[in-house]
Parts: sequence; structure tokens; C-alpha cells
Amino acid sequence: MQKETGEKIGLGGFTFGLQTKPSTTPATSAKPVFSTSAGSISCLSKVTSASSTEKREDKPLFTFPGAQLEFQWRNMEWTEEQRTSLMKTVSSYRPSCEEVTQARVLLLGPVGCGKSSFISSVQSVFNGRVTNRAMVGSSSTNFTKKLQSFSIQGGEEKDPTGLVLCDIGGMGGGEMTGLTLYDILSVINGHVPEGHKFRPDQPVRSETVGYVKRPSLKDKIHCVAFVVDASKIVTYSKLFSTTFQRLREHISDLGVHQVALLTHIDQICPETAKDVTQVYKSRVIRDMMGKAGDLLGMSTSYIVPVKNYSSELDLDDNTDVLLLSAVDHILQYADLFFQDNTPQHTGPKTD
Repeated sequence: MQKETGEKIGLGGFTFGLQTKPSTTPATSAKPVFSTSAGSISCLSKVTSASSTEKREDKPLFTFPGAQLEFQWRNMEWTEEQRTSLMKTVSSYRPSCEEVTQARVLLLGPVGCGKSSFISSVQSVFNGRVTNRAMVGSSSTNFTKKLQSFSIQGGEEKDPTGLVLCDIGGMGGGEMTGLTLYDILSVINGHVPEGHKFRPDQPVRSETVGYVKRPSLKDKIHCVAFVVDASKIVTYSKLFSTTFQRLREHISDLGVHQVALLTHIDQICPETAKDVTQVYKSRVIRDMMGKAGDLLGMSTSYIVPVKNYSSELDLDDNTDVLLLSAVDHILQYADLFFQDNTPQHTGPKTD
């Protein structure tokens, strides 16, 4: 029997109602567990402003001598053969459970962290051209406020792969996004209907239109991928870290494995911005991976860096390799869920 508790957890310097079960009393009566304050946190470095006669340019953060290592700190092959191999692996993936045809992966992270861009970038790789299938917002705008599931299409016939990426909006920001802890857990448990719009004053209930009362395994989320912006990690408050880690505890209790994506790596490392194959030689990115691990309470072995397509018009093989490696990483942990939830036979199967 689920314990009835009411929590309010701060997200990114703002307080959001995170309830483990819908309350029958007004939201204003919920007792806060965390209080927030808009304290300022200084960045590690700032870009020197250009003169009035010079054109202002966005420059990568954290530039200093000796930022590149001689050898890769993670093994990665940057070849066309590797890209082809990863494409085949992802395209041919099928869950190791007969009841399920596609692994459903939920992306969670702050507003503007790059969730929708990641979905669009992965789909672009399989489309053979840069496309924006998911509506992408800016750092100050979050368009996604409903459950949206994107089936990744692959192969020459554009048949569905065994992967579905789900987006439900960003956590934190200058406005109430409508996400509560109970809503997030309801999505993971498969209760929330596709297209459901989240509202802070109307948490998901059994009376919600389209509510799935008895979700099957295929309705549930099989892996959660946290998404964090490498260029903003140092500005996230300790309260944000507490929120992430408490959320992870609840998700772990459901038996769902979790990984993380470190986005916008090109904004913190100029060498990687020019050549993505330098990502695993970058001391800056390696150190930021450690900060991401501290933020999430997660070992860096679960975290992978990615570079999304943003202003590019054409695909790049090396960027594809990094994106496909991230997808392969996610699918490995999604499959652990199926292994954990598939009946085990102790002896030979008999008719």
C-alpha cells in the first residue's frame, strides 16, 4: 500500500509541488519540506565582452591551457564503420521480452537542457538529414508540457525501431511547469495517457481522462535518462541536487534503471566544438562529468556526453557516432529492466 505523503521539492531555485499521492486538500495546504531562496551562484568563468564595434559572439566556457589529454579517457572509434555498426545495432534492437516490442525511455531534466533536441538529433541520424521533429524550446522557454512519445524510425523503409523516447517537459525554471513527483511516477508506471497535459493544480488521478488503471509492461517506462546541461551545471543549486537524488530514489524503488546525458559539451570545450572526436580527450568535459555525477548522485559510468544538432544543416559522421553511442548506452540499461521483469525458467522448457 502506497504511503500517503505530501512533499514540495525545490527545482532549480523554485518550489514545485511534488506529491507522492494526490491530495484531496488544496495545494496550498501541503507542508513544505524544502524552502528555496534565489541565491546567486557565480560561474567558473565569464566570456569577456566585445567592444561596441565588434560583433558579439558566443564563445565556449572554461578555456585554459592543457585542457586536452594525449589519450582518450574512454575508448571510442571514430570511423564510418563504427557509425554503420551502431546504426545496425540500434535499428535491430528488440526488447528481450515477448510482451514488449519497444523500449520506452523517459527523458527528465531542467528546462532548456536539451531533451527535445536530443530526440530530434537521434531521429535526424536515422532520417539522413537534420530535422526537428520534437518542438524545441530555448533556455527560457519550455514548449513541452504534455506527455509526448516519439518512436524512432530506422532503416530504408523507415520502420519503427525498438526505441521510443518520451518527453514530459522540463523541471524548474521561471514558471510552474505542472510536473509533480506523483505525475512523474505515474508516467513511469504507465498510468498517464499519451498527450496528457500536466497542470500543477490537477495532478494525475484515477479520474483523469484516459487514465490507464491496469497498465501492462509495454505501457510502462523501461529506463529513465536524466539530461543535464554541461554549461549550466556549476549554476545548479544544492537544492536542485537534492531534488534529483530524491527523485532517483523513488524511481529506483520502482526497479527502473537510470542513466544520464551530458549535453552542450561543445559550449564548454572549444576543441570539441571544432572537432567532436576530441570529446574523450577533453579534461574539461571529463571534470564536468564528475560534477554531473555529484549533482545526480550517480557514478560517471552511467553518464555519457552528447552533442545535439542545433544550427547545423547537414549531418556529421562523428556527431552521429556520439549520439548513437548514447542511444546504445540507454538501450543496454532498458534491457536490464526486461531481464529483471521477465519470468526466469530454472529448468529446460517442456511442452
